[in-house]
Amino acid sequence: MASHTHSDPHASASAPRDDVHTLPRVLADHVALDLVNTVGLVDGESVDYWQSDADVLAWLGRTGLIPEGAPAKTPPKGLLDAARALRDPLRQTVARRKAGKKLDLGWLNDALAAGGSHLATQIGPDGNVIMTRVYPVETAAHYLVPLAEAIADLLVHGDFDLVRKCESDDCILWFYDRTRSHRRRWCSMALCGNRHKVAAFRRREAADDTA
Repeated sequence: MASHTHSDPHASASAPRDDVHTLPRVLADHVALDLVNTVGLVDGESVDYWQSDADVLAWLGRTGLIPEGAPAKTPPKGLLDAARALRDPLRQTVARRKAGKKLDLGWLNDALAAGGSHLATQIGPDGNVIMTRVYPVETAAHYLVPLAEAIADLLVHGDFDLVRKCESDDCILWFYDRTRSHRRRWCSMALCGNRHKVAAFRRREAADDTA
């Protein structure tokens, strides 16, 4: 997503600070995991990048999840609380799925049911009949249905062997490994990957100096 301080290695789940306002990165290669990553670490402390309804709306816009026809600059009341109510159980669900534990999906089914989306038909540009999904855009629950559907997509269709946490000890960001070799290790080579390379280089230099 956008600018971060370089000292932002990412997120822990407990008691996030709310005094650091910055933008969460979008680097997970699945928007449901980008949702988890909206809590990050700044200077070793957990930070929630969402502090207002407007923050959530901006994130939905950057991830392409604002329902068609919804106002892009005026968030519905309660959007922050509703989005956090999806994010927090999702974080636990991803960890439980990775550990092979039983899942409770009631929270997700509630979000899917609350949105009231429906299928509709219309005439496409070529004159053929096409089917689209229409999303109401009156409440916070309506705005979050596309996000809830993305979460369902991850849980139903995702290969959880490819859902991974960054290997850095100082990072808790998750990603979906879509590389051809399926050997992705880092949330980002520009962040944790580069720090790992620099640290390894310094260790080699120190070893050479003492040899």
